[in-house]
Amino acid sequence: HAGTLFKDGGVRRRAGLAPQVIRFLLKGPGSLRSRPLGWGISLLGVAGAALLAWSSVIHLMLWSDGYRDIAEIGPLFLVQGIGGIVVALAVAVFRRMVALGAGAVTLAATAVGLLLSVHVGIFGYKESLAVPYAMSSLVIEFTGAAVLAVAALVLLIAPRRS
Repeated sequence: HAGTLFKDGGVRRRAGLAPQVIRFLLKGPGSLRSRPLGWGISLLGVAGAALLAWSSVIHLMLWSDGYRDIAEIGPLFLVQGIGGIVVALAVAVFRRMVALGAGAVTLAATAVGLLLSVHVGIFGYKESLAVPYAMSSLVIEFTGAAVLAVAALVLLIAPRRS
């Protein structure tokens, strides 16, 4: 088993897939060779977190303005509002690959959920883009998803310190 030997012939244990996945998910801007690039990723992360928090506040406002009375949709608005703020805080504080990805997925899924609700309907409920905050939330959510996805992509491909 050549993969289990050091160059000097010593035996080592094979590293499993789980530690590699964990290292990948915990990559952060502090490990980059370029400090300005690390600062750029941090700024993108904070900007994306702010957009996620904004989207979440919109959902909480709409929930309190009457969406809470819509059977399945009301609880989803509450979950998005609270969960989005938690994820936004994680993105802003940690700026790791897992947080950036979670924020991007949360924002994209929220925007896609609205579009599905408008064009197909969800749980028997059909939304309109003419309602308050619909268009602005789409812009906020797709922009935030793109910002966080770019931050994660740059973090993925940027050279690291050795």
